Amino acid sequence: MLAPAPTIHLQSVEKVFPNGVRGLAPLDLAVGQGELVSLIGPSGCGKSTLLKLIANLHQPSGGAVRWWGEDFSAIGREGRRLSFVFQDPTLMPWSNVATNVRLPLDLDGVPRAQAEARIMPALRQVGLEHAAKRYPAQLSGGMRMRVSIARALVTRPDLLLMDEPFGALDEFTRNRLDEDMARLCARDGLTTIFVTHSLYEAAFLSSRVIVMAADPGRIHAEYVIDPGMPRDEAFRMSDAFARICRDLTALLSEVSPRRAGEEGI
Repeated sequence: MLAPAPTIHLQSVEKVFPNGVRGLAPLDLAVGQGELVSLIGPSGCGKSTLLKLIANLHQPSGGAVRWWGEDFSAIGREGRRLSFVFQDPTLMPWSNVATNVRLPLDLDGVPRAQAEARIMPALRQVGLEHAAKRYPAQLSGGMRMRVSIARALVTRPDLLLMDEPFGALDEFTRNRLDEDMARLCARDGLTTIFVTHSLYEAAFLSSRVIVMAADPGRIHAEYVIDPGMPRDEAFRMSDAFARICRDLTALLSEVSPRRAGEEGI
């Protein structure tokens, strides 16, 4: 029996912007069903560009992106769906939480009764079923981001793309949301690609971490983490987590720009 095609497969993909800036050198990356892969690296290494290529928001200058072994038309067929969570929640301030969560279903033409039936399960997944009638101004930053995640989950995606969704939150809220995401992705087998500047967040969440380098953006290393490890507070305090963080720190030091005055500058 043939192995199933990866959820995402990038083959010699590169990106050159209209102004001539080379955002990504040719790279290859395959992400399998149920993986949670994080992209980390210095600013300007192309993490967000790579994510937008996978979302079909940018077009590659060379190479090919394949979704389930096909072109982008695979999205929407056989129940395959893609959702994107941006850095900012971008909620409609004039609409309550339930209406914000329903938005992608309205845009997709889902009948109102069917859409309404899917709102509370999505809010329940992020612990916000009690806040359905509140408005964004009545929510904390962490709660607004939970609404954004619920809005992504209400479409029942097979592939979830997240571009530094927790970067602006305090450490306590960020840790809680990381635990929620790890639990959710593990429970539902949700394929997730997660951009972050935090190696600690990548270490906690991921089954695999892609370390990227800049000028031009490229993959420097891949670091595999046992997906069977329970991702909870005990893991965050464990020797295994500390070792993973040390390893990722060493890999990042290999691609971090040198400061003026250091040897070789």
